[in-house]
Amino acid sequence: MKPIVYVIIPAYNEEASIGLVIKDIPEIVAEVIVVNNNSTDTTVQVAKEAGATVLSETKKGYGHACLKGMEYVVDLDLRPEIIVFLDGDYSDYPEELTKIIAPIMEDNIDFVVGARNSALREIRSMTKPQIFGNWLATSLMKLFFKSTFTDLGPFRAIKYDKLLALKMEDKTYGWTVEMQLKALKRNYSYLEIPVNYRNRIGVSKVSGTIKGAIFAGVKILYWIFKYSFKK
Repeated sequence: MKPIVYVIIPAYNEEASIGLVIKDIPEIVAEVIVVNNNSTDTTVQVAKEAGATVLSETKKGYGHACLKGMEYVVDLDLRPEIIVFLDGDYSDYPEELTKIIAPIMEDNIDFVVGARNSALREIRSMTKPQIFGNWLATSLMKLFFKSTFTDLGPFRAIKYDKLLALKMEDKTYGWTVEMQLKALKRNYSYLEIPVNYRNRIGVSKVSGTIKGAIFAGVKILYWIFKYSFKK
C-alpha cells in the first residue's frame, strides 16, 4: 500500500521556478503545500495554477514557513505517514523524491536527508560559504554526536510522527540543522541519499547575500553548541 506523503515547500519570490518544481513532483505525493513567505511577485498564482495548496506566512524566515506548513497538516483529516521538505528554487530534482522516501518505506528508516555530493553538483550550484558551512556543521556533529551526516541539504523526508516529536522551533536559517541535531539526540535511524543538485533559478536569499550567509552560519553554530552541551 502506498504511503500518504505530503510535500512542504517554503517559497519567497520563486515565480520562475515554483511551477517547474511542482510539475516534477511524483504522483505518489498526496498534496503539495507551498508556503508563500511574503512574495512580491506572482509565486502564489503560479503555484496555484500548478495544482498546489498555497498558504501564507507573513513572518519572514525559512523556519516560519515550514512551521506554517506543519500547522496546516495537523488539521487535515488525512494523516500523512511521511513529510518531505523541498525548496522552491528548482535546485533539487523533485523527481528524486521517490528515492528519498524509499528507505522510510522499505527499511523503516525514520529520517532521510538528500546529500548534495560534489560529484552530483553542477559547478557553482553551491557557494563557497555554503560548502564551508556544511563541512563545519557536519564535522562538529561528527565530533560531538558521532554523526555520519555530510550535508544539511533541504531536500529531506521524515516520518510524520517523528517530525512532530521533534517539536521544531527555529524560525529562520537554523531549521535544517535543528532537525538533524534533534534527530540525533532522539536516536532516530537516519540515512543520507546522494541527490543531484543544479544551479538555482534566481538569486539565493541566504547564500546570495553576505548578511544571509553570516546569519545562517551563526544560527547553525548556535544550534550545534546548544545541543552539544545540553544534557
